[in-house]
Amino acid sequence: MGFSIWQLLIVLLIVILLFGTKKLKNIGGDLGGALKNFKDAVKDQEKADEEKQSPTVEKQDAEFSENIESTEKTSEDQSPTDRS
Repeated sequence: MGFSIWQLLIVLLIVILLFGTKKLKNIGGDLGGALKNFKDAVKDQEKADEEKQSPTVEKQDAEFSENIESTEKTSEDQSPTDRS
């Protein structure tokens, strides 16, 4: 019991006749803007939740970068013949 393409076209034609193309364009723009704002709000909330959970991760990254620096200093201290 699906809709055929002809039934959908007739419904679309009736809607255009009732509301007009300009009003439908405005409604579409308003719906698009509302969806965009909703998506932005969801992203902002996810980012805020991620920031609440990430302080421990940032601390681990800082310790890791210190380990890299100490490894680089150790390799610089070695003479070129010792590196082989």
